[in-house]
Amino acid sequence: MNIQYIKYNSNTFPNSLRDIASPPKGLFVKGKIPELPMVAIVGTRKPTSYGQQVTFRLASDLAKAGFCIVSGMALGIDTLVHQATLEAGGSTVAVLGCGLDQPYPRCNTGLSEAIIKSGGAVISEYPSGTEPYKSNFPARNRIIAGLSMAVIVTEADASSGSLITANFALQANRMVMAVPGNISSPRSAGPNNLIRNGAYLVTDAANVLALLGFISPKLVKKKPRADSKQEAMILELLSKQSLTSQQLIDLTKIDAISLASIISLMEITGKIRNLGAGSWVQT
Repeated sequence: MNIQYIKYNSNTFPNSLRDIASPPKGLFVKGKIPELPMVAIVGTRKPTSYGQQVTFRLASDLAKAGFCIVSGMALGIDTLVHQATLEAGGSTVAVLGCGLDQPYPRCNTGLSEAIIKSGGAVISEYPSGTEPYKSNFPARNRIIAGLSMAVIVTEADASSGSLITANFALQANRMVMAVPGNISSPRSAGPNNLIRNGAYLVTDAANVLALLGFISPKLVKKKPRADSKQEAMILELLSKQSLTSQQLIDLTKIDAISLASIISLMEITGKIRNLGAGSWVQT
């Protein structure tokens, strides 16, 4: 299966993992761990459209700025992190809580292959045959944190496993950052609590780069150009928040058939992105 085992005392073992409290004895690796500065982005398995939006933009922009983005390939935020990084042409590392021959979740098998083909890696401290036992995942979070210069929590409830990753980051003297959210949303309780307890508040990739001491001219983004008054209305609405097709119909008064045609073209030309469940956001 082209799985390589890197021992702790090997020259190719990631130096960033050597100084954590309980470093793995070795890593099973498919692909190649990029020699780039790394940042982890983690969060809930059931994100809101807001969580999807901010996660996609952070992962995409940080990848374009030259970071390798680390996450755990779980459903929800993790999956979105890897997908956004790949779409941005960046490199990403997925850390699993099972053997590399036991892809988890199964639906991300294709994503795992895409990560490897893009120059990234899927890694685990567990040998082939190890099933995705629940107890393995808190332990793998120390590797996510250890590989990274910083851990960013975008959306998570108060008891989310992503907060375990944040705690490991603190123990390893890594920066902990969090995206603030609606105080009435359970999905924002985790990052809001982290911020209250001293985590750095971030709202975009520029905040992250400033905190880490990096500068990237690639983060200067041009707004998508509208080719009609209708596109201009849609772009203006989606620049502030994600909206469903029905909400766009209600706000723009464009009929359903016309709107479907317009947003399909806008998606093809890269002006907007489908978040799933009929929700749209400006790229």
